[in-house]
Amino acid sequence: MTTYLLAGGGTAGHVNPLLAVADGLRARDASADVLVLGTREGLESRLVPLRGYELLTVAKVPFPRRPNGAAAAFPVRFLRAVAHVRRLIRSRGVDVVVGFGGYAAAPAYVAARREHVPFVVHEANAKPGLANVLGARGAAGVGVAFEGTPLRGAREVGMPLRREIVELDAPALRAEAAAHFGLDAQKPTLLVFGGSLGALRLNTAFGGAWRDVLDAGWQLLHVTGQNSDLPDPGVEGYAVVRYVDRMDLAFALADFVVSRSGAATVSEINALGIPAVYVPYAVGNGEQSLNAAAAVRAGAALLIADADLTPDRVRAEIVPLLADEDRRTAMRDAAARTGIRTGTENVIALVDRALDR
Repeated sequence: MTTYLLAGGGTAGHVNPLLAVADGLRARDASADVLVLGTREGLESRLVPLRGYELLTVAKVPFPRRPNGAAAAFPVRFLRAVAHVRRLIRSRGVDVVVGFGGYAAAPAYVAARREHVPFVVHEANAKPGLANVLGARGAAGVGVAFEGTPLRGAREVGMPLRREIVELDAPALRAEAAAHFGLDAQKPTLLVFGGSLGALRLNTAFGGAWRDVLDAGWQLLHVTGQNSDLPDPGVEGYAVVRYVDRMDLAFALADFVVSRSGAATVSEINALGIPAVYVPYAVGNGEQSLNAAAAVRAGAALLIADADLTPDRVRAEIVPLLADEDRRTAMRDAAARTGIRTGTENVIALVDRALDR
């Protein structure tokens, strides 16, 4: 029996691919011991036990960003975390460590190296986090979701995705999806969404240009986010919803997407072969623009800066694109070529190779 220790967490971007790989390992071999290493504070503290996996915890020790008291205490706290993970590796008989970034991954990489246990790194973003930059230097395998991610020894493997996305049969679900959202399965559908909390820029732009979308012969599924107060005009063909817990149905109905460009979002849209316009989140380290870059280069998507997305820009650029079937077909074909649905299997193959070394 093989014992796997999957390390990562903090945010959904780290937890979801970790869980996809855990599910893949369990589906392949029900006797495998799949353990998860995370922190008590992260999203994993709730999601991992809900999925039926044992969560082992390690102290959250952020890398210091500036010289202060926390920076002075970092070496001792980090080495204490490493020692704790080393004890876990020995006591649980861990055969391989798989890291997905985040606070739990860094001590796991160091502990694995000191215990002479192979470890594999997966990076979800085009701009890698510090834990994975350091981990990649000694890893037995490094997988990245996006081509060109600057990590040593990186191999593009795609994103481990939710099973309902990987197995989505959009044509078979389209009628159910249309009924679910109160739309027409026979009409082309534009899906606009900005994440669970929504995106004010997207809501403002399409709140002012929804009629132009409908006048172009399309219907609009607009997921505004839970915190939005965008009014619903109650017009046929324009579905305004605050939150969607069945994104598989939303994607099954979507013929075109306008969204933010988080790593998972871009990976899912590409995997499903849906043409898109991405509007990267303007705050942060610029990773959302980089996440979308490969799809843009391939011709599968367009990029519009957050500050530039206005109702007038929707009318001038997005509405004409909806009317251009040849261009949308070319974008859809490009998305189908660049999308990867086998991210989970590809990461597991890296793990198998690490075990065979």
